[in-house]
Amino acid sequence: MFVGTITFDVLLGDVHSLKQKRAYVRPIVAEIRRRFDVAVAEVGHQDLHRRAEVGVAVVAGDSRRCIDVLDAVEQHVAGRPEVELLSTRRRIHHDEDEE
Repeated sequence: MFVGTITFDVLLGDVHSLKQKRAYVRPIVAEIRRRFDVAVAEVGHQDLHRRAEVGVAVVAGDSRRCIDVLDAVEQHVAGRPEVELLSTRRRIHHDEDEE
């Protein structure tokens, strides 16, 4: 079993409050979850109104499938006009990896 994770640090457009931020982030999270069948959540920068950190996890039987899904999710987020992708962090974990 392989678990692929990716974290996105994004800058939001013309956002002036945490309420506006949620209006941007919630639809992005929901669409990623629905479109790619992955676990996804806002995982950081909750108190900053122009920044968001979104984490995504996928489980698969081989690493190639994890990589393919994470690549597709990254392309999707990078293509969103309302956000600027600042950075990503990606890892592939195997259940036989040493702890």
